[in-house]
Amino acid sequence: MNQDQVKVQLSRLQDDVEPYSLIFTGKSSRKVNGLYHPESREILIHNRNFETDSELMYTAIHEFAHHVHFTTSPVPVGPRAHTLEFRSILHRLLRKAQETGVYANPFESDPEFRALTERLRDEFLTRNGQVMKRFGAALIEAEALCRKRGARFEDYVERVLSLDRRTAQTLMKIHRYDIDPTLGYHNMATVAGIAGDERRKRAEQAFLAGGSPDMVKVDVRAGASSDEPDARTALERERNRLQRTIHSLQEKLDEIEERIGRLGSPAHQHERA
Repeated sequence: MNQDQVKVQLSRLQDDVEPYSLIFTGKSSRKVNGLYHPESREILIHNRNFETDSELMYTAIHEFAHHVHFTTSPVPVGPRAHTLEFRSILHRLLRKAQETGVYANPFESDPEFRALTERLRDEFLTRNGQVMKRFGAALIEAEALCRKRGARFEDYVERVLSLDRRTAQTLMKIHRYDIDPTLGYHNMATVAGIAGDERRKRAEQAFLAGGSPDMVKVDVRAGASSDEPDARTALERERNRLQRTIHSLQEKLDEIEERIGRLGSPAHQHERA
C-alpha cells in the first residue's frame, strides 16, 4: 500500500476530520513505527518497519486516532498522549476498521490466538468473576451478622479480613446488582460503580458486545447527563480546573519558600553546627 491508499482507507473510518498529511518516511526505526505532529497535522509512518499491510494499517489507525483526538477534543489536549479519551477513539476506529475490512485483526483470524482467548476467558476471567461475586454475597452475610451482634462491619472488613473497605463495598454491589461474571472482576467493578439501573445495564451490555474498558468508561461519562456540554462549557470547566490546580501549587510553593527561609542559608546552618 502507498500513502494515498492508506489515507483513503482511513477516510472510511471517519471522514469528518480536519485536513492532515500522511507521509511514508521510507525509513525504518527501532524506536517507533509512526508519529503524529499536532502542530502541522502530520502523520509520519516508518513504512520499512512493516512486513504486512495489516501491521502498517494498525500504526496508521493509531496515529490517525491521535489526529482525531487532537482536533475534536472540546478542551486542549495535554502533553500525555495516551489518555482514556484517546484509547477510546483508537478502539472505536479499530472496531470499525475490522467491520469494514480495513484492518484484519490477528487475534480473531489466528486459530491459536482464538483458542488461547477462549481459555483465558473461560478459565480465568469468568471463574474469577464468579468467585468475586460469591465473595460479595459472603460479605453481605458478614454485614448482617455484624448488625445482629452490634459490631461495626467496617472494623471487621479492615482489621479481621485486612480488606480495603471500598473493595468490599464494590464486591457487595457486584452481587446485589447481579452483574454478569463473564465480564471479569475489573469490568464488573466498573459496572458496579455506575449510578442508575439503566446506565449500569447499558454499560454491562457494551462490555458483553466487545467494548473495551476505555470505550465503556467514556460512553458512561458522556451519558452521565442528558445535556451534552458544549465546547464553551467544557473549556470553562477546564479553565476552572487549571486555575484551582495553579492556586494549590502556588500555595505549596509559598509554604516551601517560607520553610526554606526559616532554615536560613546553608552557610549559616554550617556555622551553627
